[in-house]
Amino acid sequence: MLNLQTPLPQDLPAFFLTLCLVLLFVLLAEILTRKYKVSTLVVRKIIHLSVGVVMFFVPAYFHSGFYPELAAFVFLLFNGLNIRFGWFGSLLARPEDKHQKSPAVKSYGSLLFPLVFLLQVLFLWESHKWILQTSMLVLGVSDSLAALVGSSVGKKHIEHLTKNPKTLEGSLTMFFSAFILLSASLMVFSRDYSGGLAGKSVLMLLLLALLLALVATAVEALLSHGLDNFFIPVSIAYVLYVLEMNHTIILERFLLGGLFAFLLAVFSIKVKFLNNSGATATFLLGTTIFGIGGVTWTVPLLTFYLLSSVLSKLGKKRKAKFDLVFEKGSQRDAGQVYANGGIAWVLMIIFSLTNDPAIFFAYLGTLAAVQADTWATEIGTMWPNPKAWLVTTFKEVPVGTSGGVSVPGTSGAFLGSLFICASAMLVHVKWLSDFGLIQSLLLIGFSGLLASLVDSFFGATVQAQYFDPIREKITERTHSIAPDGVLVANRLIKGTPLVNNDLVNTFCALSGSALAYMVIQNVHLF
Repeated sequence: MLNLQTPLPQDLPAFFLTLCLVLLFVLLAEILTRKYKVSTLVVRKIIHLSVGVVMFFVPAYFHSGFYPELAAFVFLLFNGLNIRFGWFGSLLARPEDKHQKSPAVKSYGSLLFPLVFLLQVLFLWESHKWILQTSMLVLGVSDSLAALVGSSVGKKHIEHLTKNPKTLEGSLTMFFSAFILLSASLMVFSRDYSGGLAGKSVLMLLLLALLLALVATAVEALLSHGLDNFFIPVSIAYVLYVLEMNHTIILERFLLGGLFAFLLAVFSIKVKFLNNSGATATFLLGTTIFGIGGVTWTVPLLTFYLLSSVLSKLGKKRKAKFDLVFEKGSQRDAGQVYANGGIAWVLMIIFSLTNDPAIFFAYLGTLAAVQADTWATEIGTMWPNPKAWLVTTFKEVPVGTSGGVSVPGTSGAFLGSLFICASAMLVHVKWLSDFGLIQSLLLIGFSGLLASLVDSFFGATVQAQYFDPIREKITERTHSIAPDGVLVANRLIKGTPLVNNDLVNTFCALSGSALAYMVIQNVHLF
């Protein structure tokens, strides 16, 4: 719950002390970078670490959250202006290559740090200060150490993870330091537990620290440009909050869900369903849905994941001619995981905070949508000698064209949607019985089918399509590789460059969930 605090006069000295302390860090950083030529990365991360430690102790010397909120707002404004005008270069990310003379690269990490602290004070100060302290400490210390180690001694780069290079050494530093800090915090603050974590054994708390450290490491590895400054503390705070406040979520189940998600991610890399970024994103998504949702939410997701992954591997020889048409291959990356599972992920989080059964129908609707889209594409391209028509004009187009639909593909879309609902019925979800099994099948089936048509519509209208001058064909890819290995830019012939296949898939997933949710809301079942 949002808590607006009342200012207390006795907090004024601590407020001014905090402002002066942080400003002193900034001034020292400027002196080190300008006069002594110390690396801006090293200086920024030292400030990052120092401020993180200060944030940890804030609840100890403030009686009300008003002045911490005000301090966070002041630095939010200050950092925003600094990003705009570049007053303090030590706070701005610069190119990794020291020989480059380009201007500072905009990173919003310095903006997101006070923002996430402000939000946590607003929501957690009254009842869960310890969650705020724990999450900000991990962000301040572990994230800084990971960057320092990775940039100084990191040699083994992790491929296919993110645009900014990540090293194995940096990620290991993040994991072990986060585990130590989380373990210590969970032990120190154990007397403050009043919900689902109360009375848990030391072993259970250590296992929770282990899983949270792995989650924080995965978030840090996937995100760049300062976004990890927001999502590392948010992910830690969210897990601790729902374990404390939602009594339907059991710690032991959450730990087993995290273990299963980790094993699934490793399996996916081994069988080449996913690359490193896709597997990391799947671990985070799976930990949330498997650990918090349990079997009820897990089975439909696994149904989509396994059936669609296997289907994408079948008929590989027949589909080979389309490999240069589609933007990405059958080995999915993080972008595809977000596009296909991101809405389901968000719905799981919303349900964990509201316990609204209608959200489950929206969840099945979004999974049906992405399953329908995947099956329509896979079956449509595998079918012998299929015919396809553009969804907007019904003009015949080559199979594989964005926005093209075919009878086999559309039939496969509806069948795939039914499988999603049927999988939920297998685990005897009471909400489906309350609505009616036949009604549920039809609702989820048509939600997926209509969402796949929405996908085709966006694919035919706004999705970017390019002309490949080397192979002389239309493609979704922005670049092609010439026979001599040179990367050649393809020419945009249709759509908007920002609208790629992942964004269109997200529209599809969103439309499927919205349709199912609106129907359930209108029948006033719950």
